[in-house]
Amino acid sequence: MALAPHLADPEGDYQTLHEFIPAARAKLSDNTWGYLIGATETETTMRRNRAALDRIAFRPRVCRDVAHVDASGGWLGMKLRLPVFLCPVGSLESFHPGGAAEAGRGASEFGVPIMVSSVTRPGLEESAAAAPGPKVFQLYVRGDDAWVDAVVARAVAAGYDAFAVTVDSAAYSRRERDIAARFVKPWRAAATGHEYQAGWSWRNVARFKEKHKIPLILKGIATAEDAEAACDLGVDCIFVSNHGGRQLDHGRGAMDVLPEVIETVHGRARVVIDGGFCRGTDLVKAIALGADAVGIGRLYCYGLAADGAAGVRRVLELLEQETMIAMALLGVTRLSALRPDHLFREAPSVAAPHVHSAFPLLFPTPETPAR
Repeated sequence: MALAPHLADPEGDYQTLHEFIPAARAKLSDNTWGYLIGATETETTMRRNRAALDRIAFRPRVCRDVAHVDASGGWLGMKLRLPVFLCPVGSLESFHPGGAAEAGRGASEFGVPIMVSSVTRPGLEESAAAAPGPKVFQLYVRGDDAWVDAVVARAVAAGYDAFAVTVDSAAYSRRERDIAARFVKPWRAAATGHEYQAGWSWRNVARFKEKHKIPLILKGIATAEDAEAACDLGVDCIFVSNHGGRQLDHGRGAMDVLPEVIETVHGRARVVIDGGFCRGTDLVKAIALGADAVGIGRLYCYGLAADGAAGVRRVLELLEQETMIAMALLGVTRLSALRPDHLFREAPSVAAPHVHSAFPLLFPTPETPAR
């Protein structure tokens, strides 16, 4: 499609992504806000997610006829208006009473999948019914193989297109913002069966692939070695993730992990990634390095808290605009034309990384007063 004017509706709400952040903050309690923006212990991994993205610069090409740009994509048989999906986030109902159903409605209206967390409401079937578009179910293992089989059967019956198992959560992390506030999410306080998550192994992965036909995604891969093991067992999609910095502290930024995973997988599985992705330029960088799609987490939660399904949809619209502009200025008309040579690695960063460092207009300076 041709690039749209930046202010197609100058009187409309939310003309930039950063506008959702103060709008969300105004609607959330201190504890819920801390849960949303926080990470583990020193929050180093979360900051490294942004640092890894910010160290990558572009090498644009010109005179390429970019009058019409197509930012659509695909993943595991799902057609996507933009190669983005909503990451699984626990307790979405904390941000909006509709929870995953409301977020999924916004995703489907735009044309991208939601990955529904097993620890969010209103639950597997209700969330699926609200999202007629593509969707994935994500599981924290809380029972034996028979228990997992039963959840998979429910997901298949509800129309999910793929099934994800989180594999980077063998132990509960210490999220000190929550601990210092003496705040415990209700689902976490009542959780039982965590020993099954801690004990989930490559044996279970092999059994899943032998037992079930639904595509399997392993979420939380952070090394080439584990990507290789997953490919050897026929896993359909490698999800490069460090849980948004909310599990292991002092991990690498997700974009620092992506190249070794892409090289190791070598086309044997699909590869997706999350971790600090906030802008269209972030998406373009990941696709140029070989990712099939990018997950957004905190970003869509801001939209959900601010304006429900409409807010999620508007976040995605703005992300699409940013992506298409970046593509045109790089000299490509489709995402499949992006290559690593569109990027320059290890450019100097210009801002200290933190959870909102991708949105500098949130922080007034003499040059950019607050709005």
